[in-house]
Amino acid sequence: MTEIIKADIADIQVLSDIGRQTFIESHGHSASVADVNAYIAEKYTYAAFKQELSDTNNIYFKIFYNQRLAGFSKIIFDSTHPTISLPHVTKLERLYLLKEFYNLKLGAALFHHNVELSKKQNQQGMWLFVWKENSRALNFYLKKGFTVVGDHNFKISETHSNPNYQLLLMY
Repeated sequence: MTEIIKADIADIQVLSDIGRQTFIESHGHSASVADVNAYIAEKYTYAAFKQELSDTNNIYFKIFYNQRLAGFSKIIFDSTHPTISLPHVTKLERLYLLKEFYNLKLGAALFHHNVELSKKQNQQGMWLFVWKENSRALNFYLKKGFTVVGDHNFKISETHSNPNYQLLLMY
């Protein structure tokens, strides 16, 4: 059974824990161990998630499979970007699943949950960045109707950035 629940301030520790693990599973080989560890030490800490969850613009969801936490997402409504001319567009900033839950269509369920919520908020579309070498994620989003609208260098550390595509899905 699949269940999607909005995360709140009480979920700081669990989100930081699963965030570190899912980032390593999906991006751990994208840079040196030192660079990945530096990124995690900045972005996936208790303090970082406390700040994120304290900002009401950041909306997190947890997805469970058979009562086990399988992943999470983060969206931001009305998150414009210079390369996107839509005034009301949602940024899908994170959608991560633990590797053990791949191939169960949980990513699709969480994605659709976010899209439906975005549409209910009168958003005109959704955009995101995806690492160019993450073919699994890139193919997922392209199959969902996203198009490539730009490029972005995603900073992992002071000395390393990963090349990303910027993708857009219009509703």
